[in-house]
Amino acid sequence: MRLFRLVACATAVAATFALPLAASAQQITVSAAASLTDAFKELGPKFEATKPGATLRFNFAASGALLQQIAQGAPVDVFASADQETMNRANDQKLIEADSRRNFVTNSLVLIEPSSGGVNVKSLQDLSGPAVKKIAIGKVATVPVGRYTKQVLDGAKLWEPLEPKFVQADSVRQVLDYVGRGEVDAGFVYSTDAAIAGDKVKVVATPSGHTPVSYPVAVIADSKQKALAKEFSDYLLGDAAQAVFKRYGFGKP
Repeated sequence: MRLFRLVACATAVAATFALPLAASAQQITVSAAASLTDAFKELGPKFEATKPGATLRFNFAASGALLQQIAQGAPVDVFASADQETMNRANDQKLIEADSRRNFVTNSLVLIEPSSGGVNVKSLQDLSGPAVKKIAIGKVATVPVGRYTKQVLDGAKLWEPLEPKFVQADSVRQVLDYVGRGEVDAGFVYSTDAAIAGDKVKVVATPSGHTPVSYPVAVIADSKQKALAKEFSDYLLGDAAQAVFKRYGFGKP
C-alpha cells in the first residue's frame, strides 16, 4: 500500500510539472515567398527567443505554389506572399483571416546578368540583341516576380518578341541560380535576391512600369494556433524585424 501511495504521488508530481510544459509548447508553420528565405531564417530564432516554448517551421517556395498547397489543406498558420494578387486570391477563397492581413515589406525588380562571362547587357532593349539567347523569368502563373517581369516587358513591347528566349523558373531563387551559374544570359529577380548572390551576378537595370512590389502577410483561417500566428505577423512590423529586413535590402511597407 505504501509503495502504491509513493508511486501515485510521484505520478501526480510529474503530471503537475508536465502540464505547463505541454501547454507552453506551441508550433506554427509559416509559408513564405522564396525571396524571404534568408531574412525569415534569421528572424525565426529571434522571434522564438521572445516566446519561450514556441517553434517556427518555415516552408519557402513561389507564392502561387504556396497558395495551392494551402488550398489543398496543407497545415499552415501564416502566409507571407511576394505580391498582393496572390493574397487577394487567398482572401477570395476564404483561406485567410481577412482582418489579419498587413503589408510588412517592399522590394524592387531588377535585371541581372552573370558577373563573369556575360554579354554586357545594359538595358531592356539589349535583350533583343542576338548575343542574348536565354532569359530566365519566373512562371507567370505562380511566381510573382514573373508577373512583375511581364508587366515591364509588356510596357516596353518586348514580351512577345522575347518569348522564344524565355527559360521558365519555379521561383525567383531559381532564376537567380540560373543567372549565377551562367546558364542564361540575363534574368529578372528582386534587388534583395541579387544582393544575396554577392559577386555571382550584377544588376544592369532597375526597370519601372510594374505594380509596386509589396509583401502582405496573413493568418490562415484554419490555423490551430491563431494567437501565436498573429503574434508572429505583428512581429514582422516591429522595429527588430524591420531592422533585419533593412539589412537584406527590403524597404518599409
